[in-house]
Amino acid sequence: MRKTNHSLLHLLLTLTLLLGSTKPDPDPLQDYCIADTAEPSYMNGAPCINPNFAAPSHFTTSVLSEPGNTKATPLGFSVKLTNITNLPGLNTMGMTMARVDLDAHGLVPLHSHPRASEVTICLQGTLLVGFVNTSNYLFTQRLRPGDSFVFPKGLIHFLYNEETMGPAVAMSGLNSQNPGAQLSAVAAFTSKPSIPDEVLKKSFQITGQDVMRIRKNLGG
Repeated sequence: MRKTNHSLLHLLLTLTLLLGSTKPDPDPLQDYCIADTAEPSYMNGAPCINPNFAAPSHFTTSVLSEPGNTKATPLGFSVKLTNITNLPGLNTMGMTMARVDLDAHGLVPLHSHPRASEVTICLQGTLLVGFVNTSNYLFTQRLRPGDSFVFPKGLIHFLYNEETMGPAVAMSGLNSQNPGAQLSAVAAFTSKPSIPDEVLKKSFQITGQDVMRIRKNLGG
């Protein structure tokens, strides 16, 4: 029994050390690695161009200067991201930026970023933001221009424009060049292939008709 407990303790300590040493993205091994996007890449990241060909244009972008199309979704929001296509110098830097535009009462619905933490600053309007921790406690805050809020890595969160007339704008920084985004409702109800109805009914305590209605509403 003591041997079993000792082995378990050793395993837990090993896992703790491994998890404690992990980072969202690996550190770069050189000053920069301008992404070569000429050919599709299947590696973890993107290959580099010859550093002798680096130019200032590789490190700048205006993609966040203009608002996105908030009419593309019935929820009235748009998210524009920097990436290695519009900002090649971002490759291996372990970060990205996002511009969030919301119509009056627009909502960035419940979602998570599996590979990054996020810090958001409100630039315009009044935003209600929040995240839920693993104890199901909601941390929420009202942001006005200049206010910031942090969303921990992997936790479900949202942004809501409380303004009844005007738009809201926020800028976010994330500590991964490819943070990923998973919309909770879309993942649950529009996956391909579909999650079995019985699983959804039991998970959300709803009926089969509810499942069909939600799938239809979400375009599944």
